[in-house]
Amino acid sequence: MSILVAEILGTMLLILLGNGVVANVVLNGTKGNNSGWMVITTAWAFAVFVGVVVAGPYSGAHLNPAVTIGLAVAGKVAWSLVPEYIAGEMIGAMLGAFLVWLFYKDHFKVTEDEGGKLACFSTGPAIRNTLSNLTSEIIGTFVLIFVIFYLAGPKLDLVGTVDARAIIGLGSIGALPVSILVWVIGLSLGGTTGYAINPARDLGPRIMHAILPIKGSSDWGYAWIPIVGPIIGSVIAALLYVSLV
Repeated sequence: MSILVAEILGTMLLILLGNGVVANVVLNGTKGNNSGWMVITTAWAFAVFVGVVVAGPYSGAHLNPAVTIGLAVAGKVAWSLVPEYIAGEMIGAMLGAFLVWLFYKDHFKVTEDEGGKLACFSTGPAIRNTLSNLTSEIIGTFVLIFVIFYLAGPKLDLVGTVDARAIIGLGSIGALPVSILVWVIGLSLGGTTGYAINPARDLGPRIMHAILPIKGSSDWGYAWIPIVGPIIGSVIAALLYVSLV
């Protein structure tokens, strides 16, 4: 399995199960309607577990451009492979979002809340404040990437040329620890913006929201925050890690 295919499949499963739980909680008439934040954060954590299990042996299961960029900044992944990773992550995120819509199609039809329907695709702020929202995404992603480096520990060697197909990143640390990490980020830092901490996770589904026959704005005025914030947080985390080790 190539890096591209692995990232497509892993990210598709991540978004299908992650955005799927949001749809189950938010949309009208579902069995999980109004079951709450704990259900959402828990399912998102285990959605990461599923994606990593599938993609880890082949690509390292980045599933997130912020992870890919952070590893590249730290010298763990060749920059020449970054486009392939990000392409896979974006395609997978879009496919996963489409499957969520297909699965919950009848429930989208009976839900009037346009904001709730958008939440089944992409993130949004609890209180709209550009600087605060951007800061939230920067800090949340910083925690994700910085801790990933330490979970990976001595398996990551900063000296020499990195084998592009080595199991680097999320896949190298095992699925469960990073799932717990995503879980605690969601519980502790997710309340302000919905903790995108992943540009593909937000942008890919937002594009699908705009394309699919769903009423309501895709909120493109906010869309740059869950792209730029995670990238900034990732770069800061990688630079700090490199400076410390």
